[in-house]
Amino acid sequence: MASIDLNADLGEGFGRWRLTDDEQLLSVVTSANVACGFHAGDAATMRRVCDLAAERGVRIGAQVSYRDLAGFGRRAMDVPSAELAAEVAYQIGALEVFARAAGSRVSYVKPHGALYNRVVRDEEQAGAVVDGVLLANPALPVLGLPGSRLLELAGKAGLPSVTEAFADRAYTDEGTLVPRDRDGAVVTDPRAVVERSLDLARLGTVGALSGSRIEVRARSLCLHGDTPGAVDLARRVRERLEASGVRVEAFA
Repeated sequence: MASIDLNADLGEGFGRWRLTDDEQLLSVVTSANVACGFHAGDAATMRRVCDLAAERGVRIGAQVSYRDLAGFGRRAMDVPSAELAAEVAYQIGALEVFARAAGSRVSYVKPHGALYNRVVRDEEQAGAVVDGVLLANPALPVLGLPGSRLLELAGKAGLPSVTEAFADRAYTDEGTLVPRDRDGAVVTDPRAVVERSLDLARLGTVGALSGSRIEVRARSLCLHGDTPGAVDLARRVRERLEASGVRVEAFA
């Protein structure tokens, strides 16, 4: 029987402003990528999301980012390796405090936005992220795109690597994500997202933006929490997966 982890980006608010419906999404997903204050999130938000995740048995992951609150972590940046490694470790450590206070722990690390896309090909920045994870906890799994430099370097460093796919993002023929500034980069049709989720979980394939079919073998499936109607869509995806015989569970 096929199985898949469902993850979502949560805690993406700041002060009184909230972008994601954390409480409702935590009733659907099995892993929560919690913003650690660099692209979104603050101390109170991190604590609240960790408390909710622990109550519901959802794994807590540190979603680390470039220091870019104004750009939501989606702007390209050049950060020296030593500085980036320290900032990655800093973000993990901050979230760990609140995870442990909630009776849980940080269970994995996932880069966000521009950093996520950068470490697909950039060996220097990928190495800095790996160094930061090693500094924080040398046993933490790293979540990333199949075939990325990040996962390759994580494996060489002895960190567990977990492949991830996106049901609501378009792919290039090379298996990378289509940049958000291109038409069609985000899949908005709920029916298409549900069908793509099923194909990724059962077949390990997905349709690229060009119309070709590409292989994407992933252990975790991301559903963006900032998508309009994200909660309803996440529920529909989970219901369809389970009705089709796919186990929805956190990755081992």
